[in-house]
Amino acid sequence: MKDKKIPQTDSIEELAQFWGLHDLTDFEDELEEVDEPVFQHTGTIPLTPEDASVVNTLAKARGVSSRVLIQEWIAESIAAVSFTTPKEVIKTK
Repeated sequence: MKDKKIPQTDSIEELAQFWGLHDLTDFEDELEEVDEPVFQHTGTIPLTPEDASVVNTLAKARGVSSRVLIQEWIAESIAAVSFTTPKEVIKTK
């Protein structure tokens, strides 16, 4: 009987550590086949270490990931330029 479950995280480090210690075949009962694409095309935005630190601190204070915080900022900026609300901008994706 296995006592470990596949971690539900987006952390590359945590997943790498987990899969470095476990074999995929031990978790066949937790796997499911998907028909649609799993990965979305994403871009990267280079930040200085100082800016990255500030973003991480602000995100942590709000209880969200830095990715979510940046996505919110982008949606708000687009909304300000296009005179719509951020929720309307997000729905148009």
